[in-house]
Amino acid sequence: MSTMVYPREEKLEKLTQEEIISNTKLVIQGLEALKNEHNSILHSLLETIKCLKKDEEANLVHEKSNLLRKSVEMIELGLGEAQVMMALSNHLNAVESEKQKLRAQVRRLCQENQWLRDELANTQQKLQKSEQNVAQLEEEKKHLEFMNQLKKYDEDVSPTQEEKDRETPKDSLDDLFPNDEEEQSQGMPHQHNSAAVAAAQQGGYEIPARLRTLHNLVIQYASQGRYEVAVPLCKQALEDLEKTSGHDHPDVATMLNILALVYRDQNKYKEAAHLLNDALSIREKTLGRDHPAVAATLNNLAVLYGKRGKYKEAEPLCKRALEIREKVLGKEHPDVAKQLNNLALLCQNQGKYDEVEYYYCRALEIYECRLGPDDANVAKTKNNLASCFLKQGKYKEAEILYKEILTRAHEKEFGSVDAENKPIWMHAEEREEMSKGKHRDNTPYGEYGGWYKACKVNSPTVNTTLRNLGALYRRQGKLEAAETLEECAVRSRKQSNTGVDPINQTRVVEILKDTDGDRRRSRDSLSSVKYESGTETGEEA
Repeated sequence: MSTMVYPREEKLEKLTQEEIISNTKLVIQGLEALKNEHNSILHSLLETIKCLKKDEEANLVHEKSNLLRKSVEMIELGLGEAQVMMALSNHLNAVESEKQKLRAQVRRLCQENQWLRDELANTQQKLQKSEQNVAQLEEEKKHLEFMNQLKKYDEDVSPTQEEKDRETPKDSLDDLFPNDEEEQSQGMPHQHNSAAVAAAQQGGYEIPARLRTLHNLVIQYASQGRYEVAVPLCKQALEDLEKTSGHDHPDVATMLNILALVYRDQNKYKEAAHLLNDALSIREKTLGRDHPAVAATLNNLAVLYGKRGKYKEAEPLCKRALEIREKVLGKEHPDVAKQLNNLALLCQNQGKYDEVEYYYCRALEIYECRLGPDDANVAKTKNNLASCFLKQGKYKEAEILYKEILTRAHEKEFGSVDAENKPIWMHAEEREEMSKGKHRDNTPYGEYGGWYKACKVNSPTVNTTLRNLGALYRRQGKLEAAETLEECAVRSRKQSNTGVDPINQTRVVEILKDTDGDRRRSRDSLSSVKYESGTETGEEA
């Protein structure tokens, strides 16, 4: 690309060239005149030579004529050079004019290029806006389709009392959406239900079917890790509810609870705490301080504080939730047992073992009385209580509980225990005795008695118990028994493809490795028991 020349420099350059041309023309004219003058002088000298007769004067005239000839030749040479300069100057003028034309063309192309760039930028902006509009319209379309589906549930006829009586007490919405008719179907005595129904129906609040459906949908998205779908869905529903019902409405509190649980799963504890406190305030204002929904929100807030390690702040919230549930549901209700489990865990993290044992034993008594000894919550609570015993060094008590869990699971699957049908821990101890007597049986596990059947028990709780009891055996030096239970747990995991609680197993092993002097130091690091799972209740109870 040619070098840019400013207009002033261009003007000066043009003036200089014109002066050179004019000066060259003047020089040519002067040389022509000088040439003519020299020629006339030369002719006159030649004529003079012809007229002279003397030799000396003739020689002098010849010398002058020679000088004049040389001068004429130099003048002719100068004229030739001047003509060459003139031709060169004309050529330069032609080149300069062509250069000016090219510069004008370049300026025009630059202007056109800039105009095209501006047009391209404007087109890109329009395209981006169009894409945003398309995405927004697609989201609105999905939302409208979803709301249309929810309306179908609102139009459905509510189930009859007989259908409600057939429902099991494990409703996925028990805690987040309390329903007293379901509580009655759980077999509670009538004298316990009269106060519960009166308190639970405070404010005449009933959860709409569309919120139940929305809650299940959000839980499904969250379980798949699709929070980018679950969170906007909750926010949009919350915004719609606030527009139609106002902020201080029980439905808004319910939606705040759901969104808070999603935030908690994302470890956004600050946002979750803010939403739960807002939901608690709304429910207390609209439903009363002793409503089951208030207890559910208090429990969710206590669990959130517990996950953040704020056990002292969580404990009074959990106790208040327990008081509400005892008052509304009765002291023997399974939801009260859930609350006792959570309260026991909070106390365990603070080292209050006497209270921990009391709460777990009471929860265990409720589960066994109301749900039966074969209910999964019985085994879970025994596991939790055994972990508490381990932290205190009460290994014998923990061992008894682990054996009870395995024995009950064996009886449930394979019948009563006898000499030919023994639970796995009995076979493990027999193999331990045989190894000590140097009569170790190397018979493959698949052919050794009937204990290998325990590998087929599809229960994460049993699997965890096998590992925990194996770790306890290992600490007691019963290596053969420990290996037997551990291998059975590995086989059970492979066959059932169910997840084992790795945190529980790891923490139990850590406890058993600690010496008696290290128990106090390991207290804060233990988390061998978990809050009641939220997959069954709509909240982590």
